[in-house]
Amino acid sequence: MSDKKIIVIGSCNTDMVIKADRLPVPGETVIGGTFFMNPGGKGANQAVAAARLGGNVTFISKTGNDVFGKQSIELFNSEGINTSNIFSDPKNPSGVALITVDAHGENCIVVASGANASLSPADIESAKDEIEKGDLLLMQLEIPLETVEYATEMAYKKGIRVILNPAPARALSDKLIRSLYIITPNKSEAEILSGIKVHDWDSAKKAADVIRAKGANIVVITLGCLGALICEGGNYYKVDAIKVNAVDTTAAGDTFCGALCVGISEGNSIVDSVKMAAKASALTVTRMGAQSSIPYRSELSTLI
Repeated sequence: MSDKKIIVIGSCNTDMVIKADRLPVPGETVIGGTFFMNPGGKGANQAVAAARLGGNVTFISKTGNDVFGKQSIELFNSEGINTSNIFSDPKNPSGVALITVDAHGENCIVVASGANASLSPADIESAKDEIEKGDLLLMQLEIPLETVEYATEMAYKKGIRVILNPAPARALSDKLIRSLYIITPNKSEAEILSGIKVHDWDSAKKAADVIRAKGANIVVITLGCLGALICEGGNYYKVDAIKVNAVDTTAAGDTFCGALCVGISEGNSIVDSVKMAAKASALTVTRMGAQSSIPYRSELSTLI
């Protein structure tokens, strides 16, 4: 394990998953699925991924005062994650996600944010001492944007490198993007941030140029089965996806981000860190569920 501290701020959900032959169209009921329940949420997934892959992780989040929240904290503790700054919301329930997965591993997700929506700048201020001990700060956008901006500014002023996974997709201010060490959009998120439709390597390069011109130090655009494009300085690097039999893409992007953070925390180059992230996310899609599908570091050696 690296001695560099990774701080993850983000959402914590319980995922209720139905696996079916296909996704329903509006107004349709699809019969014949398999149901199971998993811990999830982008922030929690990324924290667990970083911890399982060897990171020294503190997770800052907010849950409801309910059984889902208590179970989540127990699980984080079992992963060796520092949970001393997971706040409890007395008014709102813990977050829940309803997920449908088809036979090809594609999914559709509806999230009831619950306590995640009340993780506030005041909470971040309460966790300031812990955040300022960090070497890297990883965040996503399933918590209020003002909270993400507040934490980013706090970290940036202290020289802490901020990695943002801009998901779910939304527009971001240039001020926020300027404060980022790495931003990791997928195709649709890159399109929202750049105004350029991303469908191949050339369009991904153009989108990366636009995003980087807004001030982000490094842009990593994930392109699904095509792999990932890295834009660092005036250089572009291509990391191919690892071909596997995908059964569920849930948490693949989160695993990628957690692994990327671990690679950076260990002093690896951005290219080597993305290669490790590609391996970890490839293993994730071969399994069902969110956190249940996230691999451990020892498993990465099973992929070439």
